[in-house]
Amino acid sequence: MSTRLSPLAGQPAPSSVLIDLDALLSAYVATRPDPSVATQRVAFGTSGHRGNSLDGSFNEWHVLAIAQAVCDYRRAQGITGPLFMGIDTHALSQPACDSALEVLAANGVDVVLAKDGEYSPTPAISHAIVKHNRGGGTLADGIVLSPSHNPPRDGGIKYNPTNGGPAGQNVTDAIQTAANRYLEQGLEGVRRTPLAQARAAHTTHHHDFLGNYVDDLDHVIDMALIRDSGVRIGVDALGGAGVHYWPAIAERWKIDLTLVSDVVDPRFGFMTLDWDGQIRMDPSSRHAMQRLTEIKDRFDIACACDTDHDRHGIVTPSVGLMPSNHFLAVAIDYLFQHRPQWAAEAAIGKTVVSTQLIDRVAQRLGRRLYEVPVGFKWFAPGLLDGNLGFAGEESAGAAFLRSDGTAWCTDKDGLIAGLLAAEMTARCGRDPGQLYQSLTDELGRPFTDRVDAPATPAQKSRLGALSPEALRSTDLAGDPITQVLNEAPGNGARIGGIKVSTASGWFAARPSGTENIYKIYAESFHGEDHLQRLLAEAQSTVDAALGEA
Repeated sequence: MSTRLSPLAGQPAPSSVLIDLDALLSAYVATRPDPSVATQRVAFGTSGHRGNSLDGSFNEWHVLAIAQAVCDYRRAQGITGPLFMGIDTHALSQPACDSALEVLAANGVDVVLAKDGEYSPTPAISHAIVKHNRGGGTLADGIVLSPSHNPPRDGGIKYNPTNGGPAGQNVTDAIQTAANRYLEQGLEGVRRTPLAQARAAHTTHHHDFLGNYVDDLDHVIDMALIRDSGVRIGVDALGGAGVHYWPAIAERWKIDLTLVSDVVDPRFGFMTLDWDGQIRMDPSSRHAMQRLTEIKDRFDIACACDTDHDRHGIVTPSVGLMPSNHFLAVAIDYLFQHRPQWAAEAAIGKTVVSTQLIDRVAQRLGRRLYEVPVGFKWFAPGLLDGNLGFAGEESAGAAFLRSDGTAWCTDKDGLIAGLLAAEMTARCGRDPGQLYQSLTDELGRPFTDRVDAPATPAQKSRLGALSPEALRSTDLAGDPITQVLNEAPGNGARIGGIKVSTASGWFAARPSGTENIYKIYAESFHGEDHLQRLLAEAQSTVDAALGEA
């Protein structure tokens, strides 16, 4: 297998690839998913249930069933506080929010929506949950209607429990099981009230998520330093949920921030196409980020976020779009030297497929490393109690503590990542790309790559179940294999794939939790040629193991 780059990658989206909104919205209501078909059942991946209405994988019935399952879960857990609910700018997000509200209102849940129908980034919902629950009293939780950076045809629904972060496996398993049972029963047992009544219900409330989030930013970012430095910041919201947050941040904190586009288009026709010729609002993709990288020299630092603003992309004049692993490493190095109130025991959270440079940074800082499987849910408890100062994953997701060492949010936050890049530039007089160069001069330069390729559900299942014993090789790219893992060192949880390490590099293979693709991550500290050899041998090693599975 190999990634086949589309000839349209990085090009403006032609009209031929734009979705038919009327067909998409009509299918959301009209299509009844068949629970006997695996792809039409509720399936929570690394962050919620996602799919599209045209193929029966994300429809009104899915949302109604999931919403009732969430109500059942809340009742069983004794959760009686408000449920904060937000949407992004995908076409199916508002209809899905309406469907969920009908069920939540019928179940007597106090639902809190954004005032004036405002879009709500995932981190704003997490921030609201954490802030509410810090005050004591009844505990809050939340729902986000978003498929993250997925293509415009997709919809998504994610549950954030009372810790404010993505729900853990035990929670999503319970919700998934209950939701599929409701589908199998033709929605028997699902309580529902007409939308107009749900909107007017005494249990439906509104909250200024935007104002509360923006006003609180100086507790997590040195906004005064950014203001006083005059650092010029460029932002592309990629037509996502933070499109109105960035101008509000600029106005509230009097910083030099330019939003390069405020266009919201559910077809996302303004995007440049991703590696496979699809529209995908992925701020870590150089193909999707063409619009911002082309104007990078207008700013001292620039950033973009995906549709629900939980992921970040950092663009610098020195290097253009930074690979996400590069920014994670310099962010960690910077934060733990400039947040003196953080506890000495606060650890660094990373996923098993994040760069090994983070390990070297942690060792130099004298900080404990907490390495977990892919999925931000593993970090939420540690961020909530302050045991993790920073948590990041290779797919450009990160969050960190307030300056006083308490929790800011427990889900990924692309807005504070972008603002942190501005703070670093202001304080250090060098952009994060330049800081990365200095870091690697000292600790060694890793060469990394990731191969994405199509994979069937059956292939993904086999890959996720691979055991260390399935790999017969004893060496990799000329070096003896020192470790083969299918469980993460930090918490012993299965990584949903396999990781193979040598003294000079490693690779990890895992199925995507949200798309029908398979991913091989690889890293070498011996140069590009060694990396390519490592990738080639990784693919043949995994393919051989899958063939024997």
